[in-house]
Amino acid sequence: MSKQVLFIANSLDNAFKFQSVLSMLNVEVSAGSTQQLRRLLAPGADVDLVIFEALEKAFDHLQEVITLTESRGCALLVITNETLVDKLGFPAGLSCDFIMRDAEQTECFVRARRLLGEDADDERPNTITVDDMTVNLDTYQVTIADEPVDFTYLEYALLAYLVQHPNHTFSRDVLLQNVWGFDCCVGSRTVDVHVRRVRSKLGPGLAEHIGTVRGVGYYWSS
Repeated sequence: MSKQVLFIANSLDNAFKFQSVLSMLNVEVSAGSTQQLRRLLAPGADVDLVIFEALEKAFDHLQEVITLTESRGCALLVITNETLVDKLGFPAGLSCDFIMRDAEQTECFVRARRLLGEDADDERPNTITVDDMTVNLDTYQVTIADEPVDFTYLEYALLAYLVQHPNHTFSRDVLLQNVWGFDCCVGSRTVDVHVRRVRSKLGPGLAEHIGTVRGVGYYWSS
């Protein structure tokens, strides 16, 4: 039986790419704009995956899309860009992912296929556990003592990068390059601010794992 995919966008930027991607999956596709959100995701709507292009003014509708997809019990794939990615935030219980607007078709296919559960039997949880904290590298979520912690994407990405490379000190410039993906629009102070936020959200015990090397940068102690 075919699964149902709903593609919501206010432009044709990604429509043709995803038309090709979804044609390789056993799905039926419907499409609409943000003006049709409530009708497309009305109670009882048969939808397995929502692909939402959260670009420009459409980003203002993201929270409504999240609320509707969560209430319908379907998965969500968000298309975004570098300027908006730090504003993303997903509920802990939502099956979700995001992708950059210029992603290759192969990456789009893999992420959509995973959210549709077509390769669920082959997947293993991709998590890292430290004390009572679990970092889920697939869903971009963190729990402490089984309670979800509300990180922005860049706060999560910074934590995940440090946790995956324990006992290695990274300069601020290296962190900007590997976590932010660019180093021309923000300064090293941005790293310091995000480290403070991550430490605050981790709490006293876990925050001690993030060490500072004065004049150099930061590290995660295992």
